[in-house]
Amino acid sequence: MTEQESPAGEIAAGYASEGAALELGAVVIDGQVDAAAAVRLPLATLNRHGLVAGATGTGKTKTLQLISEQLSAAGVPVVLADVKGDLSGLAAAGEANDKVTKRSQELGDDWAGTAFPVQFLSLGTGGKGSPIRATITSFGPVLLAKVLGLNETQESTLGLIFHWADQRGLALLDTKDLRSVITHLTGDEGKEDLKGIGGVSAATAGVILRALSNLEAQGGEDFFGEPELDVHDLMRQADGRGVVTLLELDNLQAKPALFSTFLMWLLAELFEELPEEGDLDQPKLVFFFDEAHLLFADASKAFLERIEQTVKLIRSKGVGVFFCTQLPTDIPNAVLSQLGARIQHALRAFTPDDQAALAKTVKTYPKTKFYELDDVLTSLGIGEAVVTVLSEGGAPTPVAWTRLRAPRSKMGSIGDEAVAAAVSSSDLHAKYAGTIDRESAYEKLAAKVAAAPAPESAPEAPAPAKEEPGFLESAMKNPAVKSFMRSAASALGREITRGLFGNRRR
Repeated sequence: MTEQESPAGEIAAGYASEGAALELGAVVIDGQVDAAAAVRLPLATLNRHGLVAGATGTGKTKTLQLISEQLSAAGVPVVLADVKGDLSGLAAAGEANDKVTKRSQELGDDWAGTAFPVQFLSLGTGGKGSPIRATITSFGPVLLAKVLGLNETQESTLGLIFHWADQRGLALLDTKDLRSVITHLTGDEGKEDLKGIGGVSAATAGVILRALSNLEAQGGEDFFGEPELDVHDLMRQADGRGVVTLLELDNLQAKPALFSTFLMWLLAELFEELPEEGDLDQPKLVFFFDEAHLLFADASKAFLERIEQTVKLIRSKGVGVFFCTQLPTDIPNAVLSQLGARIQHALRAFTPDDQAALAKTVKTYPKTKFYELDDVLTSLGIGEAVVTVLSEGGAPTPVAWTRLRAPRSKMGSIGDEAVAAAVSSSDLHAKYAGTIDRESAYEKLAAKVAAAPAPESAPEAPAPAKEEPGFLESAMKNPAVKSFMRSAASALGREITRGLFGNRRR
């Protein structure tokens, strides 16, 4: 029987690739590895997205590390959320040990310790990396509503608040800007100004302001502001290798809504900023969305629809997205159906709920004559996974029990001191470390109030038939407000255009 005719060879035939591909590992049949039966992931199909799933402790992080290394070596930049702080080892060469040597020998891998170019970023000023920020205006009402935990009615009101600020050129850079606009719109002048387009009830405004206060207490106040991250800084190369951007989020593990929604903002910004590319030989960027279940938890139908649309459309921009979570069932079906590559580590089936999740997971994979998947998924060892990807022809490859290669960089953290040294020497730190607090909604509304004429003695009651002037009519009589409106009109030119998630389109 030839190698091609063996079960492992028959499976591996589906992974043959004419173009460049990531070398994931080799096929396992009946517990035995066939080093000649390679499992590959074609670079040309990575913009069809993917999933890395599995129970805690089964090797998902090492799989992310392995894929990121090979993407970097191929010149593809990578964005990774380092939620646990243990991916910084990508920046240092790995050291050989008995386990690595054994794994490399059985897979026929010419393993050599290798370091990769890494830049470290953090949300706001409380993390290990260079601080990055987004403005409230850029974030938009849909994503901000998700962070604040608002219901659909409150989200609609927040959208109205953004619309009013956009029309008037009031930049919402940080939380105090948003707070000042909400306070203004619940006052007498604000109510007058909103006539004809709706209003902001005191009760709803109170809910939003309280949620905003909670966000500030959790560190959101440090995250929103300027200078704002330029997403092109995520798409760098160094000596022909793709730079790996690690978002150091270990200080935000208790604030999942903030970091998961921030990752979605990054993805939305990439979609709005990047040009159409069509099908490429390899992606321009691969984005790993770790702890993906946090994004979908308690999400509204409209929010989920926007995620689905973004994932569907961003592939034409040359961006691949991998969702990383424990169970495929954490991902809504409409999104899961768009994930062409599946790398499934071991699952546990200790409870009835676990067993139900296992049964659903099996149904998400192509049928195979070589494995009983429900048995395999509970038998996989650490560093093993069930794999299926899209071939270069666009068809799913056979399901392969795969023993994965060992990462070539350090498996674990390089330590806080080494991260700090890398951050301090980075040009991004010089670019983003200092804050900017330019004139925005807070200052402009405060100036308008200060410039308003002092009230005189109580005026006589107006005649019943006389109509009171609206906010704009009254405000435009004030020289300071007239000056502000002229400068805003000159700077803005037109109302801000917003994308799928309400994020600003530049």
